[in-house]
Formats: sequence, C-alpha cells, structure tokens
Amino acid sequence: MLLSNDTSLGTGWAPEGAFERFVRHLVDHFSGPSDFTDAHPWCGTDVKVMGYWDGQHADIVLCVPQKSCRVPSRAAYLDNRGAVLAECRRLAGVVLPCATADFLLNARDVPEKDELYLTYTGSSLESGDEGVVGRGNRVNGLITPMRPMNLEGANGKNPVYHVGKLYNLAAMRLARRLHEETGDHAEVHLVSATGQRLDRPWRILVRLASCEAQSDKVHALVVETLDSFPALTDELVHDGVVLS
Repeated sequence: MLLSNDTSLGTGWAPEGAFERFVRHLVDHFSGPSDFTDAHPWCGTDVKVMGYWDGQHADIVLCVPQKSCRVPSRAAYLDNRGAVLAECRRLAGVVLPCATADFLLNARDVPEKDELYLTYTGSSLESGDEGVVGRGNRVNGLITPMRPMNLEGANGKNPVYHVGKLYNLAAMRLARRLHEETGDHAEVHLVSATGQRLDRPWRILVRLASCEAQSDKVHALVVETLDSFPALTDELVHDGVVLS
C-alpha cells in the first residue's frame, strides 16, 4: 500500500475558457511540432506567453526566440518576427473569431542596436540565468492566477507516490469528469497528510456550480479517481503524459 510522501495539495478545475485554450495553443504552436515550425526552422522552443482577456478583447505578450545560425541578418530577423505576428493574428481569427486581439512580440527588442531575441539553441537557458521549472506551469499547461491554484510544480517529482504530481493530475481529471457530468463549473482540491494512504486523501473538497448535481454520482466519481492511482502512475511512466 503506497503512502503519501508529503503533506500537500492538488487542485483542478473545469471547464477551461476559450482564451485559456488559445494561450496554450499559441505556446504549443510556436514551441513544438507544427506546420509553422516545420516551415520556419529558425523558430526556437523557449516560447512564453502572457495574456489578458476581458471577454471581448485579448492583449497578449509573446517571447519567441530565433536561432541565430538560421538568421543571416537583422532584416531577416525582422521579417521572421513579422511572420510570427501574422500567424498569431491568423490563429486568433480561427480560435477567437468574435474577439479582437493585440500582440506584443519580443518586447525587449531594440533592432537599431541589434538587441534581438537571438539564441544559438532557441532557448534562453543557454545564458545560465534560468530555472528548470520557471514559474511552474500547472498540469493543464497554464499559469492561471485568477483560477484556483496550489503551491506545487508537478514536473520532476516521483510519479509513484509524490502527491505534488499525482494529486494535481487526479484533481484536474476529476474536475473534468464532474464538469462533463453536471455541465457546469467544477473545482476539486485533494489534500494529503504525509505517511497516510496515498489513495485516501486527508481532505477532499469538491465545489460545483450546478445545484442539481447528485451526491451519489459525485461520490462515485471521486472513488473511481482515487482507485485509479496505479493506472495513473503507469500512464506517467510509460505513456508519455505531458505535464507543463
């Protein structure tokens, strides 16, 4: 029987908003395999996005590095930057068709002084001043300060017994299941006590916006989630689940 390695908290909520999905899509589109990165090999992977959304308009700041060995001149860098902005606007038209959006790209650039976001590897990590986890994206791939959050970063933790990894992923998946069941917002917090049974959290808090949720169905989904911890570990170890 596995025991919790720490006293901690896992948090999850659902559903995501369209803007939250858009922000994550932007990062994945420019940092991972995509039609854009396939066609533009100068595009680096250390992409960061900060977004503000008021329900109708989006303001977004992006950092998208370029690989110096594939950028022959300042003019080429500026052309590449224009291509990123054009792609941002195209994606906004697809994902947020009824909204307006403004984008600020590589805000520290001073082209006339050749201060540009150029790196050899496509990551600012090569400068030696970055942390491994950074600000700590949650298991949904986002940092969401206006949403329920916990203090744990999931990456790098043991997938067998570390509550900082397992409870966050379990809470997120349970919240999604509860959202599917109720059709409304769901929030889940799983609290562990060190040395106690991993699959029986010390406290479980479920908040549902729906007034019609049936307690027996909610309880059944909670138990099903807790009983799935061995399978969850197998997924993390063998199936390449991405936590970022």
